[in-house]
Order: sequence, then C-alpha cells, then structure tokens
Amino acid sequence: MTLTEKESLTFKKTDKIYVFKTSINTQLDINKIRDELDRLYSLTKWSFDLEDCDRVFRVETSLKDPTEIIQILQDKGFHCEEMPY
Repeated sequence: MTLTEKESLTFKKTDKIYVFKTSINTQLDINKIRDELDRLYSLTKWSFDLEDCDRVFRVETSLKDPTEIIQILQDKGFHCEEMPY
C-alpha cells in the first residue's frame, strides 16, 4: 500500500484541529463528500468516526476558520457543527 501525498504530510505547527458533530452515517455518505474534501489543499488529514454517537469528523488543516469545511457538508445535505474540545 502506498500513501498518497496528502496522507504522507505531517502535522505542522500552523495546522489547527477541528472536531465536528455530523449526520454522516455510512461509508456511502463519506463517499459523497470525499472528492470535495480531498480537493481542499488546506486539509492535511481528515477522518470520520462512524461508531461515535456524534458521527465525529476530525480535520487537521491550515484553515483559520472552519466555515468552508462546514459548508461542504451542508451543501451535500448533511448536518455539521463544530464541537469544542
């Protein structure tokens, strides 16, 4: 298995971590937004925890504001709100 360029990037001090509560329930839901998330160069790494009751979406990014990330999910019909951590 080879790592994609995005997967091989390491966390930088300038990156932020955002955690979101979502309505993503299945791998099919993730597939609906995968391409748009992968196109955001500012996203270093992202993942979903579908076993968590909040369907947690965790993002490492250089973005200073999570609005663009939230908008991607909402444009596809999913709930997404930032969680404090």
